[in-house]
Amino acid sequence: MSQTSSLARPVAARRTAGTGRSFRPRRAVFRFVLLILAIVAACYALFPIVLVLAGSLQGDPAKIVTYWDPLSIKAFIPPSWSTSSYSSTINGSFGTAMLNSIIVAVVTVGVGLVMAIMAAFALSVLNFRFKNAIFALVVVSFLIPFDAVSIPLSGTFRAWGLSNSLIGLIIPGLGNGLAVFLLRQFFLGIPAELVDAARVDGMGTFKLITQVFVPLSKPAVIGAGLILFTTQWQEYLWPLLVIGDQGKQVAPVAIGEFVTQFSTDFRGMFAAAVLVTALPMVAVLLLQRYFTQSVIGTGDK
Repeated sequence: MSQTSSLARPVAARRTAGTGRSFRPRRAVFRFVLLILAIVAACYALFPIVLVLAGSLQGDPAKIVTYWDPLSIKAFIPPSWSTSSYSSTINGSFGTAMLNSIIVAVVTVGVGLVMAIMAAFALSVLNFRFKNAIFALVVVSFLIPFDAVSIPLSGTFRAWGLSNSLIGLIIPGLGNGLAVFLLRQFFLGIPAELVDAARVDGMGTFKLITQVFVPLSKPAVIGAGLILFTTQWQEYLWPLLVIGDQGKQVAPVAIGEFVTQFSTDFRGMFAAAVLVTALPMVAVLLLQRYFTQSVIGTGDK
């Protein structure tokens, strides 16, 4: 009996080893297929970005449309290069619109973060009536598209005298339900014992927020700020409804100024599009790890 068992073990080991060797090539092929699909998806996503970037650097603006129909490799690799479109775009009226966008986005992030942190602290730490109902309203608020209420809200802002002002652009972006939700879920992960110990030491609510919750929730705070920034930066319909003065218009709307009744400045429009895209793209690339950590930290709450 023992001799039969000793003979069976090498056979079973050889079978297991053979299965492992056959499984490894399959896994390698699967990874290779996933890599090819990822490369194809990346090329598909980068195609319009590269086309617009190359168009903004075309030395001869008249050749831009020519290289498109039919699509030529010269549309992606211009025969001659020029960066004059960027200097002329920034020095023109679009530069003022870009500055307006930066001011609106920075103020929205600063004030909006303070409001979101206070709301998230109240919904996660404090105990009061209708707490769950209020949190449900916060969740519903970011599920409803803002464009659905933009038109009636713009009439209200005109009645309040907030049209044609940067304040009218900033106010709707301050109350971001997704930022409150993200911070609230992260705050729930902070141990209640730590909060009790801080209160025993005589720490008030303000110090509790600024010295305990905010430092421990750095990824969530940065993620919420990124949400506020990108949401406000890409707004198009709301500035179009509220702002009538060209000097107070924001960058996404100002891109349309390059299209006139009789001509279109493609190179200037592409340069403006690159400038509008570059700032949030850099912000997302630099801060994406914090945003990822904040999302992971809210998954089990």
